[in-house]
Amino acid sequence: MLRFAIIFGFDSTFEFETAEMDKLTERAEWQDLLRHCEKMKSRHLRALFDEDRDLPEEQRRGRQFSLEACGILLDYSKNLITPKTMEKLVALAVGAGLKDAIEAMFRGEKINVTERRSVLHTALRNRSGGRVTVEDKDVMPGVLGELDRMAAVSSRVRTGQWKGATGKPIRNVINLGIGGSDLGPAMACEALKPYADRKLTVRFVSNVDATHLVEATWDLDSAETLFIVASKTFTTLETMTNARSARAWLLESLADESLAAQPESDEVKEILARHFLAVSADCEAAKAYFSGAPVKVFEFWDWVGGRYSLTSAIGLPLMIAIGPQNFLRLLDGFHAMDQHFRTTPFERNMPVILGLLGIWYNNFFGAQSHAILPYDQYLSRFAAYFQQADMESNGKSTTRAGSPVDWQTGPIVWGEPGTNGQHAFYQLLHQGTKMIPADFIGFAESQNPLGDHHAKLTANFLAQTEALAFGKTEDEVKAEVQAEAKKTGEPVRWDLVRHKSFEGNRPTNTILAEKLDPETLGKLIALYEHKIFVQGALWDINSFDQWGVELGKQLAKRILPELESESPPKLEHDSSTNRLIEWFRQHREQGAGVSGQRRETRGEG
Repeated sequence: MLRFAIIFGFDSTFEFETAEMDKLTERAEWQDLLRHCEKMKSRHLRALFDEDRDLPEEQRRGRQFSLEACGILLDYSKNLITPKTMEKLVALAVGAGLKDAIEAMFRGEKINVTERRSVLHTALRNRSGGRVTVEDKDVMPGVLGELDRMAAVSSRVRTGQWKGATGKPIRNVINLGIGGSDLGPAMACEALKPYADRKLTVRFVSNVDATHLVEATWDLDSAETLFIVASKTFTTLETMTNARSARAWLLESLADESLAAQPESDEVKEILARHFLAVSADCEAAKAYFSGAPVKVFEFWDWVGGRYSLTSAIGLPLMIAIGPQNFLRLLDGFHAMDQHFRTTPFERNMPVILGLLGIWYNNFFGAQSHAILPYDQYLSRFAAYFQQADMESNGKSTTRAGSPVDWQTGPIVWGEPGTNGQHAFYQLLHQGTKMIPADFIGFAESQNPLGDHHAKLTANFLAQTEALAFGKTEDEVKAEVQAEAKKTGEPVRWDLVRHKSFEGNRPTNTILAEKLDPETLGKLIALYEHKIFVQGALWDINSFDQWGVELGKQLAKRILPELESESPPKLEHDSSTNRLIEWFRQHREQGAGVSGQRRETRGEG
């Protein structure tokens, strides 16, 4: 198709073809959806459900707008849609060449156009036994080889065979990474905690704020601690700063003071080799960082985006926590959803449907954000993980061809586990002035069956989507306040009618699975990854670069020496930044003595 011949078709010098593509908002399918949206804005979910009340159960909305795939149920009936809506949304996807875009990704074409890279995180969890090629080279031997190396090291740590410099078995693992090198494995370690070896402590340090590293190591024995330094380039400021401080922490207690200052000594190299592992796409840089120490370095590749790298060696701390077999189960789940996404017609394709519904609200109803609300405490970091995956992928304002977009792209993604969120921000979801589409994620079984806890959790889970969809009318509230007055003998509180009314008509998706196990987690993550892909493809943006994070890094490098210089620097920023730097320098110097006293007394009393 013309559109993707332009987006993905390159000659040998990697130049775009010169033909012009249709603007997204000028496409006939887009204009058709605009007209349809005007009609749907006056519809209410109460009426949409009432319309088929007399039909057989299998023909009603709850069945018509739901599907099961890979052991997951998606009920999207509580959306402001009709069959015509879905037909028109699918037509938009077809007309935009989404099928070609999906195949281009799975085939390893260089769809990351700005960095001229393939996008093949799907190869990391390819369980088919088939080839996956990048520039005519099968990458699967390398992928499977790294999995074997990860499994070997994980098994040694889990069985106590990996010993530190003093001969003590490793019992603590700390991952040093940020962004995609942190959020994915940290989220998954929490999600799969029931499958983890509880004799091991696995922690994650991402922030360059020293507090993160200090608190993570505070109660640990350095002789039993293994650090994993995870950085795609091995130049990430936060990660390398934390790695240097972790190295100093280890050597302070495990090496003589004279040796600690000799990085080339055999003793220091031995300590580093026993207490550090590295994960990087630049293995030579990782090896050089350790000054010749025989530290094991695990490879992943430049065709794996950081925020899509959980199933690469970035997942090493997760494999150590849950074991190689459970990690492979996770990959099986990913692969199942990958194949569903690649092969299923759009009308029954779960990631496509979620992606199209997101576009429906984002671009036609003007919704600015999207909530992810898992009703499982083990998914406490799930929303934060996809906050990065979605907002870093689709928070773009430039098309693949380099033109400004004139349509809305990625939403603000956020969320918390239920029922905590109910007692925090659900007030705004129910009665606020903003439309916030939400995904509710639940499970039929609890990992921790205890009394009626899970039944109460699930009752709240189901009640919230019902309340958001249908609300409570003023007539219903009037009847309630009258009944209450009759019961108590007090005057009728007519003044509360509006306050206690719920408009409803708030769209939600309900996602249900049997149990949060490794396979299910893999399926859920892949579901959202591919939803993000669908939206980026239709918005004509590159979902696999992140230039927006670079400017702040560049400016920070300029500011750092101005903060640290002994003499007052010549400041040439704007007046606000200059003043802030001056204030920081002045108050840091004044507080230096007090801070030292605080460090000396910490932990006393």
